[in-house]
Amino acid sequence: MTAPTPRRAVLVAALAVATAATTAGAYGGGSPASAAPAPRGPGRTADNRFWYAHEHWLAGIHQGTTAVRGARPGLEIAVPAGRTEYADPHTGRTSVWEYATWTSPVHRSTVPATEAIASWNARTPAGTWIRIELRGTYTDGTSTPWYTMGNWASGDRDIRRTSVDGQTDGRSTVWTDTLAVDAPAGGLRIAEWRLRLTLHRRPGSDGGPTVWLAGAMASDVPDRFTVPACAPSGAAHELKVPRYSQETHSGQYPEYDNGGEAWCSPTSSQMTVEFWGGRASASAVSWVDPAYADPQVCHAARSTYDAAYKGCGNWPFNAAYAATYRGLAGVVTRLGSLADLETLVRAGLPVITSQSFLPGELTGAGYGTAGHLMTVVGFTAAGDVVANDPHSPDNPSVRRVYRRREWENVWLRTKRHNAAGKVVSGTGGIAYVYGPAAPGPARTAALRAVGIL
Repeated sequence: MTAPTPRRAVLVAALAVATAATTAGAYGGGSPASAAPAPRGPGRTADNRFWYAHEHWLAGIHQGTTAVRGARPGLEIAVPAGRTEYADPHTGRTSVWEYATWTSPVHRSTVPATEAIASWNARTPAGTWIRIELRGTYTDGTSTPWYTMGNWASGDRDIRRTSVDGQTDGRSTVWTDTLAVDAPAGGLRIAEWRLRLTLHRRPGSDGGPTVWLAGAMASDVPDRFTVPACAPSGAAHELKVPRYSQETHSGQYPEYDNGGEAWCSPTSSQMTVEFWGGRASASAVSWVDPAYADPQVCHAARSTYDAAYKGCGNWPFNAAYAATYRGLAGVVTRLGSLADLETLVRAGLPVITSQSFLPGELTGAGYGTAGHLMTVVGFTAAGDVVANDPHSPDNPSVRRVYRRREWENVWLRTKRHNAAGKVVSGTGGIAYVYGPAAPGPARTAALRAVGIL
């Protein structure tokens, strides 16, 4: 369970949060055609665009970057465009880096949006890192600045992985991982957007980072305290996802978000990574106290920690961590219903979801939370949700069954009342979707059916 997070509270107080599908190309080993925007079903309130195929990387504006082929095409440095200094706000060190940039084509969203959340998958060897920026165009034709959505590396030796909170032009603001229109009630929306990727490496070195996937989800979800119920499929289905408790790590490595009590996001990410066969190497966990069980969970917390947010719950940082494992892709999205979620799970895709609730709103949870991640692994025949909930005293007790209608509402709503009766945020269907970079036909069909591809 995560502690209350001020940036989430501020974000949702500022706007009507969002819901629906996203991830076009999130499982990027396919053909360019698989990245084309799918027709949106009635009522869908999110749109996405991801670049991941060789043809995608050939497009856009290159300044020192090049598209590379291979089993997983990507973007790399060809000839550096120049050198730059980066003053790391979290270490106090200023370093010189070679860099090259790629600017994506403009994407016109099918949903004029109040929010945008970027995702990326990349390899950053020692001595490299990437910056992800997003620039939107409002519905009145004016543009945002280039907002930094993350300064990111898989490790923490060269720079501290960080968001850049509070960037604003007076009309929209970046709150950790989310670009949000400040006053959506006035009708202003983001109509289109583009990304800029800056790849960095030590001066004079060869190689550099490789970006396999980059893009964003844009969404506009109406304010709602309750959501429409959807009918269950009527068939039980459950995936065998490893079970890890965050609570068994309570007090461990408090420098990473006060220890395991707040590690719901990386714990859920690690469960899902291991479902797909990802394993942290012995060298990756060698820094962990050998007396601690499940050292890979500690590794996941360190690998998702956002030095500005001072927590492990940065949504894109978790998806990017998952994609550091061979053959995996990960994105942040919004789904529109439990039917969408069930479609993915029945296709063999566990989904990590974000929800918030009072202690009495989710029967059997035994706690309340301002924001918590868990992994949905199945559904009962009656349609109730089977979840690996990391807020459990030990690994065996992680599996929970939650009542369908209660769970549906606490996940999909955008507004709720807290214990003091104040109106606060709900996450509006946020989900992390991790899976093979090259999915098979059945999973591709499921992703298309829910509007992700």
